[in-house]
Amino acid sequence: MPVRVDEALENIALPELLRHPREISSELHTHLRRLINDGVIAPGTELNQADLARRFNVSRIPMREAFRMLQQEGLIDVELNQRATVRALDADEVDQLYAMRITLESLGARITAGSMTDEEVRLAKGCLATMRKVKRRKDMTEWIAVHREFHRLCTARAGEALARTILSCSERTERYLRFGQRSHPDAFAAAEQEHQQILAALVDGDAHRAGTLMAEHLSHTATMVVTDLHADNQCATVQQALAMSGPDAPPH
Repeated sequence: MPVRVDEALENIALPELLRHPREISSELHTHLRRLINDGVIAPGTELNQADLARRFNVSRIPMREAFRMLQQEGLIDVELNQRATVRALDADEVDQLYAMRITLESLGARITAGSMTDEEVRLAKGCLATMRKVKRRKDMTEWIAVHREFHRLCTARAGEALARTILSCSERTERYLRFGQRSHPDAFAAAEQEHQQILAALVDGDAHRAGTLMAEHLSHTATMVVTDLHADNQCATVQQALAMSGPDAPPH
């Protein structure tokens, strides 16, 4: 039986939303997205546009738009009666999303290798330092945000269309990354070392190594999460992406 959202949010304080009337839908989307990704609103929770609109004291129009954005990201399934359910974590979806990330971000890293500006390198090193600090504070929300920025810098020379697609895939894998980090807190240390190696290859201008390391880094996360969700899933799509972008891929 699905959990109602009012039960899920019973003890959660509402944020100070809607300071910018023109951005109501975006603010609602951002807040609900964070609650879903953090696991506060759990998979299977039933959401209702009208109920949530009353709870946040907004009209149903911006709430409908927020639902549309959540549905587009694959976070909820919306029914004709305007009720929605938070989607379950799905091993096959992880396999597909991370295969896309491996292919696209490996390409982005290859394009970027040897062409990062001094400022981009400085910012990337700053991201690594910040991730270490927030890891000690166990602030997963900030870690995720800085982690996303680090990956953006690693694919900084990707064109606008490629960068936009990479970001979309990254955002859609966020709750799986959070799930994996909650289940495997020790994974932070391995990820940190992989990030350092990726950045070193980018700075050295070694496109093949940068792309390979990026592909392997993402495949490690995918395999960890898929194994937790469905031990028999072989990550077939990720393995195909890794074959194209990983250590056995031909240098360009």
